[in-house]
Order: sequence, then C-alpha cells, then structure tokens
Amino acid sequence: MRLFWNKPISGLVPLLENRWKEPLTKWKERKPRLPWLGVAFAHQVSGDIGLKPEAIPIPEEFVKSGKHHVPDSSTYYKMYERSITDPEGFWSEIAKKDFYWHKPFSSPILNYNFDIRKGPIFVEWFKGGKTNMCYNALDRHVEAGFGDQVAYYAEGNNLEDSGHRVVTYAELLDKVKRLAVALKARGVKKGDTVAIYLPNIPELPISMLACARIGAIHSVVFAGFSAEALAERILDARSRILITCDGVMRGDKVIELKGLADAAEELVWERGDGHLVDRQIVVQRLGPEKCAVGMKSRRDEWFHDVMNKSSGSVECPVEWMDAEDPLFVLYTSGSTGKPKGVVHTVGGYMVYSATTFKYIFDYHSPEVFFCTADCGWITGHSYTAYAALCNRATQVIFEGVPTFPSADRLWKIVDKYKVQYVYTAPTLIRAAMRAGDEVVKKTSRKSLKLIGGAGEPLNPEAWNWFYYTVGDSRCPLIDSWWQTETSGAMLTALPVPGLVQKPGSVSYPFFGVVPAILNDEGKELMDNKGEVSGQLCIKKPWPGIFRTILHNHERYEKAYFAKFPGYYVSGDGCRRDADGLYFVTGRLDDVINVSGHRIGTAEVESALIGNRAAAEAAVVPIAHEIKGQGIIAFVILKEGIKATYELEEEMKKRVRVNIGPIAVPERVYFTPSLPKTRSGKIMRRILKLIVEKKGIVSKQDLGDISTLADPQAVDELIEVYKKQQI
Repeated sequence: MRLFWNKPISGLVPLLENRWKEPLTKWKERKPRLPWLGVAFAHQVSGDIGLKPEAIPIPEEFVKSGKHHVPDSSTYYKMYERSITDPEGFWSEIAKKDFYWHKPFSSPILNYNFDIRKGPIFVEWFKGGKTNMCYNALDRHVEAGFGDQVAYYAEGNNLEDSGHRVVTYAELLDKVKRLAVALKARGVKKGDTVAIYLPNIPELPISMLACARIGAIHSVVFAGFSAEALAERILDARSRILITCDGVMRGDKVIELKGLADAAEELVWERGDGHLVDRQIVVQRLGPEKCAVGMKSRRDEWFHDVMNKSSGSVECPVEWMDAEDPLFVLYTSGSTGKPKGVVHTVGGYMVYSATTFKYIFDYHSPEVFFCTADCGWITGHSYTAYAALCNRATQVIFEGVPTFPSADRLWKIVDKYKVQYVYTAPTLIRAAMRAGDEVVKKTSRKSLKLIGGAGEPLNPEAWNWFYYTVGDSRCPLIDSWWQTETSGAMLTALPVPGLVQKPGSVSYPFFGVVPAILNDEGKELMDNKGEVSGQLCIKKPWPGIFRTILHNHERYEKAYFAKFPGYYVSGDGCRRDADGLYFVTGRLDDVINVSGHRIGTAEVESALIGNRAAAEAAVVPIAHEIKGQGIIAFVILKEGIKATYELEEEMKKRVRVNIGPIAVPERVYFTPSLPKTRSGKIMRRILKLIVEKKGIVSKQDLGDISTLADPQAVDELIEVYKKQQI
C-alpha cells in the first residue's frame, strides 16, 4: 500500500514535529503506507496548505467544552495509523482496557481470509476470550456503584402518554434478569433464537439484553414490517419464542401488533415444515380500551405476568460466551429478494460498536444521548442499546413519530431532557427542514453539544440546515457511513479539534478501517491530484464485521467478497476529494434506500407479481425530498386486464401487506413491455432515466442500447409513462 503526499514528506516532517512536539525521525525512514492519509495530513497539519472553502473546522465552543477522548488531529492520525499497521495490538489494548473478559483472549488476536481464491472467507477476533454483552452493558456499571444513574428516559407517542418512564441501570438490570429467568424456564438455552417484534419501548432492549445474558440469539424484526415479513424471518431463524405487544400508536393511528404476530404464526404453520412458535410473550402497551387482543391458551402469556412470577430480587448468572459465539441475527434486504440474516458475534461486535460510540460522539457519561433510530435497525441495536449502554450512557428512547403531535416534537424532547447528543436520520432532518426554521427556533436546544446523522447520504443542503439552524453552528455534525453488516460507523466525521467537516461528506475512516475505491475492473484508485470515484470497498477486517449470512455462507462469500477478491465489497459508490475526505454516493446494486432502510428491488417486485393481474414487474429508485429515495414500479399486466387507478392502489396495498408501509411505491406505471436485453435481463437504468427525466429522454441520454432485444420498445415505454402522469 502506498502513501501519496501533496508535497515531499521531508517538507512535512518539521510541521509534524512542531505539532506533535516529539521527534518523528522514523517518518523519514518509513515507506508511506496510507493511500488517502497523506492528502488529509497535509491539509490538516500544514498551515500553508489551504482547505477548500466548504471545509468547516470543529466549532470553537465544542473544542473548549472540556476534555476530549482524542485531543487533536495529530493524535487521531497516530491512533489511526497504528490501528491499521498493528491492528492486533491496537484492538487488544482497547478490548482489555474498556471491557470485562471472564477469560482473557490470547494470540493471535486476529485470523482471517478476505480472498475467496485462497479458500473460505472467515474472520475471527479475540477467539478464546470469554465475555458477555449483558454483563458489559449493565452488571459492571451497577457493581461499580452507578445503579441509580438513568439508563433510559422513555418518551411515549403522545406528550401526555403513559409510556413516559425513567429506568435506572439497576432497574434495567433487574428487569433483564427477570426476563432471562423466564426465558430459561420456557426452555430457551444458549444458541437458541428468540424473535422480537416490538415498538421502540424499553421492553425492546430489555428483551435483547435478556437473550444476550443467557447466550440466546435474538432476531429483532422492525415493528413496521408486515406479518409476511415477520413469518419469513421467524422461519429462517427457526425462532420458537416470539416477544411482541398488543399494539402501538403511530401518531393517532393504532397498529395492532399482536394481530400481525398471530397472522405471522399462522403463516409459519402453513408453510408445513414442522416449525411453529411455542410461546408468545405479549407486552400490554395500550391496554384493552385501545387495543383488545385475544390470547391463545398454553401459548400466549402477558409480559407483566412473566416478569412478576418472582417477588424480591432475582438472580440469573450470565452465560460466559466465546468471543466468536453469535450475539444476534438482523435481517437486511438483498438484491435477490430474500432478506439476509446478518450474523454478528459477541466479542467483535461489542468492542467495535462501543468503541465507535465512545470516539465518534466523544461521549462522556452521564451526558444525555438521543438516537432517534428504532432498535429494529442496526443503528438502534448499536446506538440505542449495546454500544451506548457499554459506555454507560443516559439515553432517550423514543417510541413515537418525530412530527407528532407537532413538527417541533424532537426539539421539545431535546429541551425536556437537556439532551447533549442527537443522532438521527437524513429523512427526519429533511422533514424537519421542510417544516421551517421557525419550528426549530422557538425551542432552546442550548443543551446540545453534538449532532449527527446516518443511514443514507446527507445532501449538502440538509447538512447546512442541520448544522446552522439546529446546531447553531456550535455543534460538530457527525455524518457517518456504515451498514447493518459493519456493527458501527466506518467512515465518519470526528469531533476532534484540528479536523474538519464538509457538507455531504462522511469525512475520515474510523480506527481499523482501510477504505479502498475501486473501478469496475477492480483496480484501486489512488490519484492524489484530484478526486477519485468508484466502488467503496474495505481492504482489511475490523472487529465488527459480520461473520456470515445465517444458513448461507456461500451467499455471504458471493455477495461481499467474490466480485473483488481480497476486499469487502460494500455495494456503495464513493468518491474521495482532493482533501482526502470521503463522500458516499449511494447504492450500486439492486437495493433502494428508503428513509435509511434498505429495500431489495426483487422483494418489492415479488410482492407486485403476487397480484393476480401482474405478469411482470420492475422497480427503480427516485429521488425523494423527504425519504431520500422513493420507489417507482413498472408493471406489465396479464392479457385482458385493464389498467385502472383502483388496480394501482390494489398493488400498492399488496406491497404494504407483504413487506410493510416503508416499501410501498410512490407510483405504479402500467406498461406493455419492459426494456430487456437479449439475455432477458431488465435494463433498469432506462426505467430510472425515464423517471428522472420525467419522460423527456433523448437518444443521447439513452446511451448504448444495442444490447436491448427491442430498442423500439423504449419509445413506446416513454409515451406510456407520459400518458400516466398525474
């Protein structure tokens, strides 16, 4: 690996010596290593090399606010370089210093193979070490005397909602122990899988932690998913226990989760492979007045009855887990239509996710942290549950809709709990931006010291609004890129004095992350004279990388490692600018990012084709002001079926039922044909182009269409699209 400098390294050494105030003679002898670091180093350290105007320094108010985990940019660069040149030493020190190990791990700390040509893909970190995620998240804090510290401020759907609760670390540990005992009494043991289908209420992380405590693997299914989607995940994970609730309010609408859970269990039974859900534990969230439910005898139990079986204190010893034992499976959409069960392990996930939380937010307990993400997604797994709790964070966990009952709900929550950190999604930022500056300005937000976002690219306009209007230009804005597969942030802005932020940029690699930008032929692009663009890949394993796809390691290898042997292939496009900062441009595969949630095109197409009238379907993304991306569908109807508005709504409903509201297309266009190559592959770029250009497409826009089976069909498709515009 080579390091490209903006100026000769000999000219940088005096600058570095002055900044670091220590000899750096070794730099003169060492061969450059980091493909991006020289550019960034030169710009950050040298006073005579100017940054582009859009580069914004870390706000002075934050810099002076107190002690920082990384005090300056030179410390970051030293830590980063060590993390990639001596990953075993770097992560071993962090693992020993910041976490409890019942049995120490031993060398080698890391074993891996990223090159499919050399054999099966595998990654192992801290193997042989014994630990427990629940113990690190709860027990050790209570044992250290922090039991009275607030773990969660639970904020319900309405301002006067009964869901407003305060849960301390001691209370959280007690609840986790009680549920863990109940799960064991119902036959759950180490390695078994428990499905969790709950809204974003304290019982959700409680259920996750109870599983982790006894070595069970949890599979959290987002409460916005349909019965069909839940059934598919229960079957794939072979879950025999389901934890759900009677219902949940989304704004002023009641969602009957218990009914959806029952329907899912019927579907599981109908599949006929012998699998069934033995137990359903039901949280009474709304009560019979708002959401009356039926309870099936000998299967269904109320959560509060299960928890209150024992009076007084309850003991439940932790199950000491090997670092490479699975912690959870979390499903994410893939391009084949079948969701992928991403498997994360105890040691690597714990160390990496918690370390990202500590450093990218510069978090100091007991400051108040507010991540708006649902625990049904990886962001909530890490930054509302495990990583946050490992850092003894005091948090707000939010059940409701950010704009209900009014558009200023989020900012009122910030003022109510004196929140210091807000981490949210670009979708919510754009929605808040649309509501207007006045909505924000009528709240104080003086407690805020840092703001952030993740889940999809944050466009510069939204970045600037979030930074200047919400953060008053005094809070660092931590925009970060990561995936369900990565555990925590990979490319991220960092609140480090001396580093910079840029609107739309995810800035720098986190410790241990070696990014590479490849062209379509797999060649790594490292031109330091200007920016480069290509496919974002990762060159070396980090502790938080997922280990496999549940029941399908072959798919794991094919999806992430086969395309460019020796690299983890993210599926995202990326560019690195002349200052060495990274910008993620979006998905390159057949996955659409709706409000930060990855939706597989094949999954939506399968739902559409399931309608009696549909013969074929294709979906493409469209830019959406609020969601980032929306979905547009093109459907060929069966012979004799007439296109109507009612049929379009029926197809949308089919997607809603099969997948969930998040995947419903903005429009369904009925077309006599789809643009296909001679091999039968749909050329989706043409559909996307027609949508983006609103049907005004020139031959030059179309590019090379020589591989189409019927090039004339494109003109017909454009005319059909124009006629169906509303």
